Amino acid sequence: MNPPALLAEARRFVLHVVTGFAAVAAHYGTMAAMIALGLAPVPASTVGFVAGAIVRFTLAYRHVFDPTLPVAHAGVRFAVALAVQALANAALLWAGLALGIPTWPAQVAATVVMTFANYAAYRLWVFR
Repeated sequence: MNPPALLAEARRFVLHVVTGFAAVAAHYGTMAAMIALGLAPVPASTVGFVAGAIVRFTLAYRHVFDPTLPVAHAGVRFAVALAVQALANAALLWAGLALGIPTWPAQVAATVVMTFANYAAYRLWVFR
């Protein structure tokens, strides 16, 4: 990869991370509200994940990637990727909880892992 392309990719990843903070805020805020209402951590995280995904798609489509697909087509691909990501997030959280890690540290660890996986999925397929 040549230096300008590498710089463009680094910029795109940084934007992915920055806009990801907004998605995480939506995810965690919703998750906290669901837990406060009595929902168990894994289902609460799943609901929060969906809220964060809506924020993520909007920001990624408009500000991070240069999609060649119409929004509806990218949206369908995003929904497929989202289903896989929701399962992976729930599995990672479940594994952390099963290992005795408290809810929030386990969720943060899952989020870090998912940041890299999501970027690859979005860059290589969803917003291609």
